[in-house]
Amino acid sequence: MTNNNKDIIVVGSANTDMVIMANHFPQPGETILGHGFMTNHGGKGANQAVAAARLGGNVKFIARVGDDSFGASTLEMLQQEGIDVSHVSITPKTPSGVALITTIDSGENTIIVDSGANAKLSAEDIEKAEDCFQSGGLLLMQLETPVPTLVKAAAIARERGCYVVLNPAPAPATPLPKELLCNVDLLIPNETEAALLSGVNVNDDDSASEALNKLETLGVKHTVVTLGHRGAGLLENGKLKIIPSQKVKAIDTTAAGDTFCGAICVRLLEGDNLEEAIAFANKAAAISVTRRGAQQSIPRLKEIE
Repeated sequence: MTNNNKDIIVVGSANTDMVIMANHFPQPGETILGHGFMTNHGGKGANQAVAAARLGGNVKFIARVGDDSFGASTLEMLQQEGIDVSHVSITPKTPSGVALITTIDSGENTIIVDSGANAKLSAEDIEKAEDCFQSGGLLLMQLETPVPTLVKAAAIARERGCYVVLNPAPAPATPLPKELLCNVDLLIPNETEAALLSGVNVNDDDSASEALNKLETLGVKHTVVTLGHRGAGLLENGKLKIIPSQKVKAIDTTAAGDTFCGAICVRLLEGDNLEEAIAFANKAAAISVTRRGAQQSIPRLKEIE
């Protein structure tokens, strides 16, 4: 990809995560005692923006926060990370996004999100931020903000010569529009998301290959599927090629996928090919799962080097 411009534009969500540890997930109607309560900055957009910034990217964030203490704290945090927040809007009479997260001893988690101000990020907000999109830059998006907003961002990015990356998470309940997918250069789903988007039940490497091939017939240029502790895979001559991850003891997987996405974007802009960028992103994600929290777990470049 072209890399004369190092800007990474992240269009996405910003949340406050409220996390509690437990020995197991409660069943319906069950009350259990938890421990280790934490309040963290989160949201897939903000997580990916922070990951890219900590790993060497020059990041501009387009988002909405609420007119509350959570929103003010988010803005302060983003600025401390060196992220350009000139296009993060404060939304009057609207709460900031929040996520309620339960993490169990194995490192698995469940998450409930109230979008708040994230749901009000609009195509007009993208148009107001058009100056961010420049040839050679990279646009990174997720699905915690309205899809029509992402369609507009991808269209403007393509017109301006940006490389477009979409992490289709959370998994979409309905098919993504063709006018979005046709402007995506790189799609980064996990196995569940790949199955939902492609209509192919992913249960082994052959079915994963089938799913990725199907996704690329929908207009996406390239697809990388994240495979948890196995690493990540891409298509090579129509077959899944797995780039393995480092073996670590996972204690919290909350922001691993977001760390992977931010990392791969940084390395693509630095000129790595896709396989090299995946290997780097695998290292960053492996470090993140050894720590608790969302943005608290995201490593800095020196830790990977």
